[in-house]
Amino acid sequence: MATETELKLQLKPTDLPLLLAHPLLADATPAERLWNTYFDTPDLALKTRRMAVRERLAGEVWLLTVKTAGSSAGGVSRRREWEGLTTPGALDFAALVDDATLAAELMALRPALRPLFATDFARRRWVLNHAGAQVEVALDEGTVSVPGTALSEPLLELELELLSGPETALLSLADALRSYPGGPLDLLPSDVSKAQRGMALWERSLLDGA
Repeated sequence: MATETELKLQLKPTDLPLLLAHPLLADATPAERLWNTYFDTPDLALKTRRMAVRERLAGEVWLLTVKTAGSSAGGVSRRREWEGLTTPGALDFAALVDDATLAAELMALRPALRPLFATDFARRRWVLNHAGAQVEVALDEGTVSVPGTALSEPLLELELELLSGPETALLSLADALRSYPGGPLDLLPSDVSKAQRGMALWERSLLDGA
């Protein structure tokens, strides 16, 4: 189990070339395509608990992720997270989650879990040393959708995840990315996760009868 601390930033598509030209982001890793399916029960038991369960295909590797409720303010979120190798559809929470109570609760919910929505995006990554911290910068560009419907929304966001060091470095790095000779960039903090965006789109599909 890890505690994820990250700052999520929204940006305009028109600002993307400026961001990619930023001197701090000169050495990107090759873009990685990530396909993600999010699950919940028909009565939205996970949403009620402010949790997310996700299967991810990264290259040829399948990963299962569980994220718990946490705190989020000013775009900075903190929450518990488990992630590990999986077989598609297995949802083996007993093997993944080292919190026995939570694992048992999730295993009890497993028969009722259904895929609700998906994200499909390309991710570019950088690992930066800034203000005494190591931070992973991830730029995600793609879509949020409800499979089986025509509902889809563009996804474009920047995530700064703290790997080590003081949390204040996240805000400091965000300021450094906003302000440079080619800028300034309009990077806005966001407390809305991909799971929350997907859930809102899925609920819209019910209202639309999609």
